[in-house]
Amino acid sequence: MRKLLFLCTANYYRSRFAEIVFNKLAGEAGLDWVAFSRAVAIERGERWNVGPISRHTREACQARGIVIPEPISFPQQARDEDFAQAQRVVALKEAEHRPYIEQRFADWKDRVEYWHVHDLDGSGPEQACGEIERHVADLVRELAGGQ
Repeated sequence: MRKLLFLCTANYYRSRFAEIVFNKLAGEAGLDWVAFSRAVAIERGERWNVGPISRHTREACQARGIVIPEPISFPQQARDEDFAQAQRVVALKEAEHRPYIEQRFADWKDRVEYWHVHDLDGSGPEQACGEIERHVADLVRELAGGQ
């Protein structure tokens, strides 16, 4: 089984949604891939994040008829081992995440692909989740073509 690592700042909203949608679509496509997600700066969410996963992620999944796998884990900080086990790594917003990658995970910086999905400060959850869903669907199609 090949692994895909999604990264966002606090592993609470965008990367979690990407992980859940990817695993659903990859499973439906019969891909030999599984996604997991981590934070690049988990401490940035300590002040605002309540519970294991964002309500925006829950609502976006519910609107799409996607069941969130139980138990729902709490956000996790990325570690070198996460990068080492992933065949692909995607960070959700280059402007936000590249500095953290370069500072905290410099040995892995050349393996990270970047999308450009805003957090709540730059986009509403409907728009952001729609963008993530489109990116993930494109990625699943790409991976399916390579099998």
